[in-house]
Amino acid sequence: MQLWQIFSIVGMVFLILEILVPSMFFLNLALSGFLTAIIAFWLTDWIWLTIIFSILALASILILRPLMLRHRKTVDQTTGMASKYIGKTVKVSEPINRLSGAISIYDERWEARADVDKPIAAGKVVKIIKYDSLILTVEEAKE
Repeated sequence: MQLWQIFSIVGMVFLILEILVPSMFFLNLALSGFLTAIIAFWLTDWIWLTIIFSILALASILILRPLMLRHRKTVDQTTGMASKYIGKTVKVSEPINRLSGAISIYDERWEARADVDKPIAAGKVVKIIKYDSLILTVEEAKE
């Protein structure tokens, strides 16, 4: 097996890891693997290729990863689920307290929580104030 094939496989493994664990970390290593595979067409010493891979990986983690994370936060803020529902007023379908409850928005049932001591009764109107991992945090809407 040639060195360019090995580094291509390394790039594919890291790309698959990035798909399975979306952290914007393995993507940098995948990019480094693919770039090293291209360089391996001209350079055939595995020690130098390993050094090049390490330098590319370190550089991409230090330079590209912060840029990608910043871009991902911007995209999440403008098009993500959070911005889609934050500020909407909806009706409570199941009484909401700190531990359980549900709302209905666009004919979909969503888990909801409220940071209040007194439960919010079904049928009341609430405002969505936060989105956290498929659970919406709500507060009673001002009437």
